[in-house]
Amino acid sequence: MLKILFVITVLLSAGFISTAQVKTIQAIKIFTPPRIDGSLDEDIWQSVPAAKDFITNTPIYGKPSVFKTEVKIMYDNNAIYIGAYIYDDPAMIRKQFTPRDQERQSDVDYFSVFIDTYKDRQNAYQFLVTSRNVQSDARVSPNIEPNFGIYGDLSWDAVWDSKVSFKKDGWIVEMKIPFFSIRFSRDDIQDWGIQFLRFARRANESSFWNAVDPNVNGFVNQYGDLTGLQKLVPPLRLSFSPYVSGGYRGTPQIKEGYRNEWLKSGGMDVKYGISESFTLDATLIPDFGQVISDNVVNNISPFEIQFRENRPFFTEGTELFNKSEMFYSRRIGRTPEKYELLIDETRYGGLTEYDIIKNPSVTRLYNAIKLSGRTRNNLGIGIFNAVGQSERGRLRNRITGRDTSIISEQLTNYNVFVLDQALKNRSYITFTNTNVMRNGHARDANATGLDIVLYDKKNRYGMYLKPRYSKIFDSAGGYEGFKNSFAIGKVSGKLQYFFSNEFQTQKYDPNDLGFLISPNEVVNDIEVSYNIFQPTKLFLNQKYEIGVEQTYLYKPFAYEKTLIRASSLWIFKNFSDLKLEALIAPVWHNDFFELQTPQDILATPRKKIRRPPYYSFFVTGSSDSRKRLFSRWSIGAAEGPLPNDPYYKVEAGIRFRFSDRLSMEAEYARNYDNGQYGYAFFRDGVTNEPVVARRKYADVTTLFSGIYNFTARMNVTFRARHYWNRISNTNLFNVQPDGNWVERTDLNPSDYNVNYNAFNLDVFYTWDFRLGSRIIIGWKNWLGRDYENDINGITYSKYLNNAERVAATPHGNEITVRFIYFLDYMQFAGSKRE
Repeated sequence: MLKILFVITVLLSAGFISTAQVKTIQAIKIFTPPRIDGSLDEDIWQSVPAAKDFITNTPIYGKPSVFKTEVKIMYDNNAIYIGAYIYDDPAMIRKQFTPRDQERQSDVDYFSVFIDTYKDRQNAYQFLVTSRNVQSDARVSPNIEPNFGIYGDLSWDAVWDSKVSFKKDGWIVEMKIPFFSIRFSRDDIQDWGIQFLRFARRANESSFWNAVDPNVNGFVNQYGDLTGLQKLVPPLRLSFSPYVSGGYRGTPQIKEGYRNEWLKSGGMDVKYGISESFTLDATLIPDFGQVISDNVVNNISPFEIQFRENRPFFTEGTELFNKSEMFYSRRIGRTPEKYELLIDETRYGGLTEYDIIKNPSVTRLYNAIKLSGRTRNNLGIGIFNAVGQSERGRLRNRITGRDTSIISEQLTNYNVFVLDQALKNRSYITFTNTNVMRNGHARDANATGLDIVLYDKKNRYGMYLKPRYSKIFDSAGGYEGFKNSFAIGKVSGKLQYFFSNEFQTQKYDPNDLGFLISPNEVVNDIEVSYNIFQPTKLFLNQKYEIGVEQTYLYKPFAYEKTLIRASSLWIFKNFSDLKLEALIAPVWHNDFFELQTPQDILATPRKKIRRPPYYSFFVTGSSDSRKRLFSRWSIGAAEGPLPNDPYYKVEAGIRFRFSDRLSMEAEYARNYDNGQYGYAFFRDGVTNEPVVARRKYADVTTLFSGIYNFTARMNVTFRARHYWNRISNTNLFNVQPDGNWVERTDLNPSDYNVNYNAFNLDVFYTWDFRLGSRIIIGWKNWLGRDYENDINGITYSKYLNNAERVAATPHGNEITVRFIYFLDYMQFAGSKRE
């Protein structure tokens, strides 16, 4: 069947996309390494051939770059060395300081090298150096599409060295990339894929050594070749990063007062190269305290919110585990299952005679390991394991004085196993299995997926097939489910299009270690886009898209929704941009999840609510990000056939660069819906049927952030966020079996109003005092969780009133210090021999 579909795709092909000739550069082996000092004056550099004649990618594709660049590359048994002479007028070089991995949209020039060590044309390493010698690095993979200067997973951090210097005719980058930071095969003679990028900020010009055509699907497949690497001897890759941390946390509680804790922890990260191609990463007794706070909101939807992963161990080098999108690492180290239950029971339930002495809010881990690599036949193998400890709450009876221990989270073992076979023409097949095993008779889970992604030889057409299977084991007998995704379309050229189908059975449940918003749906989608990357009189780039999405409930099969979407994006010659977007639901449709009936999202049949048609339009834009003052904005509105039912949203953000060291940002967002219909979060006292509310919904988010860079390796950052949500109910309704609603007047709608606030402040001082070693001092301040719903929405009905009251409400505080020291075994052993 797959062969037939693929043949049909090829037969549908029309037009021709030319493939540029692949550039080649010879690798030069040396036996005496150069000094990494930002100078190329040493004799060893003089005889090395240079890569030159860069081709523009943006803002205009395909022209010889007006900025001259020459790059030389050498290697020995320990590292690969890059020397780049970036010719320019020194007065015109942009030199803003930035944090690591955050050069995008900053006023700084940079140079980058990409290395595809297995030459599979799919996976690569990126190493980038700015004109201020700030480093960025990333893992490039097929599941991350290049996007406005981001080419890979920036959460990956390697240990490598770089220096820059300035000359009368430009600036120089010198880089040393140790072989212990990358992986490759042990072949006696091998070729790698290689690419060089230069970005000149004042012209917003990105140019590549080997041309990268934006009309061609894929990025690594457009690299040049580095040939003649001989007898590479991978070093012993063994490093240790011991850490110690300590601090204080005070948490406000309405009933119990402040809970004060002294924080202390210590552990170690270990990286060991099992072979030249495989690396074991382990973290022992990990501490994940110093991470940015989540963007918490008042979730009134029936679905879980997916939060960003900020813990370094779960973001660095995990692209293989994330390739099938079946691994949601926030499941590991989650809030214990019974954390909220213990609080509620001691305040309002059957344990009111008890005080909470201990109730861990985070599940600690004993350890976590990642084993990953790729064989010489381009088979990627990944094994992940983490063990979460059993957490216990301790309660004390106020009458007897006796303590009671309650398990709030079971001992849990998390596992991920991945096989990823890279094929020709950027195609690949990936097998993924996730497994969660809990102690005793608690719930266990298993999910398995297969990804088949195929492209034709000319990289014009592609298709994928992604079946999934889940199995839950519990005391009730367990259950199983299935999901499949299929898409086929044209992936390169100005005109692109695809058709996709996805369905999940009602019991498909990967959420013990994955993330699925809702099961039990069938989604058909078709989209056509037209891309113009050549400049016109007004525009640098243009993109037009239109698509139709049709959704059904899988079981029992029923119509859900039709959605028509269209958008246009223009990038102007002054580097501002404008996007128009329309989302239209043209007919009345059914929502089977809003009423949360049954409450189990996997259960069927489901009680539906009818939704009216709507027509929404949004306009988004931004100014030239090269300027000291940069702004971005978005406005939108929606309307439907129901009376007095407008919706609008406004978003605005500004960033001001005071100097090359200091910049600050402010953001504001407001959503308002004058006639939102949804579950009122209570049920009829007699029938137990859900009650629906018509409500005036408003939320406002303000965010202030800034950074001051002392040096390229030392900075202080802050981020303050306030979120406010007000829900004012105007009417209450019962829902009929056909999904329509009938008003009820026996209850006062305002009794069920909501006024919710969330506030977080994060301040971090970071100093990378040597390669791989770091000191972090952090201060976190937050509105106590017990007080998030405590501010009176009638007395404080406006946003500014709430913001003032939030400042006067008890806050939590946490101050921590963390010290990490990187030890490379080879350097340590060498110094001992000396």
